[in-house]
Amino acid sequence: MDLDMDDYIDPYEEAEAEAAADAAGLTSAAAAEDSSDEGDSEDDSEAESDYEERSYGLLRSGNHRVRNPDGTFRCPFCPGKKKQDYKLKDLLQHADGIGASSKRRRHGRERAFHRAFARFVRTDPSFAQDLAAINGIATTADAISNSSAVGAKEKADANGDTDGSASVAAAAAGNRREEERFAWPWSGVLAAGAGFNAEDFADRVAMFGLDDVVPLVVDDAEGADSFAIVRFANGWGGFGDALTLENHFNKNKLGKNEWDARGSAGDAVKGEDGGTDVKVYGWVAREGDYNTGNVVGRYLRKHTNLTTIDEVSKSESEKSGKMVAILATQIEAKNRFLQDLETKKNATELSIARLEEDNRKLHDAYNEEMRNLHRRARDYALRVFQDNENLKLELDSRRRELNSRAKQLEKITAENASDRKKLDDQKQKAKDDNSELELASIEQQRADEDVMKLVEDQKREKEDVLARMLQLEKELHEKQQLELEVTRLNGTLQVMKHLEGDDDGDIHDKMEKLSERLEHEKKRLEELSGELVKKERESNDELQEARKELIMGLEDMLTGRTAIGIKRMGELDEKPFQNACKRKYGNDDYETKAAELVSSWQEEIKKPSWHPYKIITVDGEDKEVVDDDDTKLRHLWIEYGDDVCNAVKTALSEVNEYNASGRYVVPELWNFRKGRKATMKEVLKYIFGQIETTSKRRRP
Repeated sequence: MDLDMDDYIDPYEEAEAEAAADAAGLTSAAAAEDSSDEGDSEDDSEAESDYEERSYGLLRSGNHRVRNPDGTFRCPFCPGKKKQDYKLKDLLQHADGIGASSKRRRHGRERAFHRAFARFVRTDPSFAQDLAAINGIATTADAISNSSAVGAKEKADANGDTDGSASVAAAAAGNRREEERFAWPWSGVLAAGAGFNAEDFADRVAMFGLDDVVPLVVDDAEGADSFAIVRFANGWGGFGDALTLENHFNKNKLGKNEWDARGSAGDAVKGEDGGTDVKVYGWVAREGDYNTGNVVGRYLRKHTNLTTIDEVSKSESEKSGKMVAILATQIEAKNRFLQDLETKKNATELSIARLEEDNRKLHDAYNEEMRNLHRRARDYALRVFQDNENLKLELDSRRRELNSRAKQLEKITAENASDRKKLDDQKQKAKDDNSELELASIEQQRADEDVMKLVEDQKREKEDVLARMLQLEKELHEKQQLELEVTRLNGTLQVMKHLEGDDDGDIHDKMEKLSERLEHEKKRLEELSGELVKKERESNDELQEARKELIMGLEDMLTGRTAIGIKRMGELDEKPFQNACKRKYGNDDYETKAAELVSSWQEEIKKPSWHPYKIITVDGEDKEVVDDDDTKLRHLWIEYGDDVCNAVKTALSEVNEYNASGRYVVPELWNFRKGRKATMKEVLKYIFGQIETTSKRRRP
């Protein structure tokens, strides 16, 4: 970049720089100081230094964007210039050129802004890696020394020194600073007379980026002076803040030299309110302060070490070199990783292409198979309808034949049909009652055993239920014995009837006695059966009430899919409908169509007029099952497939089993793991397990 072009004063650029300063919050203060200090060169230099410090503080706050998204850089104080994509080296030359230009060419504020910006770029850690890659750019320590030298030169210019002696002095000051030994971590010293409160004064120097202000306790033997240590950050930014603090006090004639040369009458000044304020002096802690015997020296020797700028710079360079090596290693590893990813990506793309081709072939084969399947299904449906017609004709013929045979049998068995029917009915009733009582007793016993573990306050009730169940079993056993006895007596009676003759009076008496005994036992059996039925009904009512209470409780306890939970019997499973709609309609709004289909079939199931059931005989018993030949079900199967049709059949079976009269969805305790209705024992055992697990988790 040509520095002469940067020194050229463009009035539009100057106005834009003032607008940028106004956005940064510096214009109002600058205008006030310009109007008050106009014509005084020394005051202008001090004001320019103040602008530089304020600008540097604002830049450190991170409110200005310097780095562009494409990796280039921009000057925040030249927003109107067309060039806003500098390289870092060109950006530093731009800032240094304007910062070092003469007052005739550049406004004082503009030079101060750019000097602060150059200092910020060289000291901020975010630019360290970029600076390390550029040859010929001053290091951080050099930047700080150069900044001090430039400040000395500006002061000399303000005092009218034109013979070059001030420049030589500024260069010598920079060299001396590199050889000076400072207290590290960077520290500053605040000194004042009696009445100095370091904590109150900390707010007044907070603008210099300090970390903390430590008041020092002075013994009475050491005099009435007060001291405090200002601690800064360990990096170059902290050192720059320390030098800024020292320059501020030197500018106000309150530096180290003034403290050493002060008189007894120079420690207080008149305040604005007419009172007396304490003068406070400040400077950067150096070797002289470190070796003093007062409280300042003791604190510095305890908490800091002496070092030079060159030593700190070497230490920082070593750290940067290690960091660069580590980053280079990481970059190399990431490059290798990227190469591996590229290889895997190519292999994956090849596999995806092959899979897409296979998928296309499978899709074509699937479509062809589905067309063949639909054709075969239509042919099979027509054949089944024809077979059904033939079977109906054959059934009608056989029905007529059976009716004629039945009439003949009725004539033959008219005499003993009534007695045999009564006996068969009693046997069947006893058998049904016995089976139901056995199932009820087993279920109730399991429920009672688990409830005894779960609810201690219901122990007495559970014992009563258990005793009642034992009594039922005993009475059931007696009933079975009575049935056997009745059967035996009936057999004996029948045998005696066959053996009865005209002269067998004893046998007739025995038959009378057996008949009386048989009637007595039958009456006793009927009473016992009635009592058992009553007790079984009560037990069943209690069991159903307990299941209802468990269902109400588990609806709040079980929210997800668990081993034991609540299943809504008669409710359609939406998954098969979604899969079928996705296959038929694609991914475009298939969920809405599936929801509409589920809702329509759920309403269809509730209609009492639709009765897709038939009666079949299984193991000698009549059983009502879903009729696969129902017209609606067959149309549903042809249009949406087996899964959807089976889901509707399952819902129909559940409704017919659990709520055949109302045909609406009812909740039921369900064992999802085994796919059946859950017993009371399983439910209570599961609740116990959940309670124990929760107790273990809450236990510390």
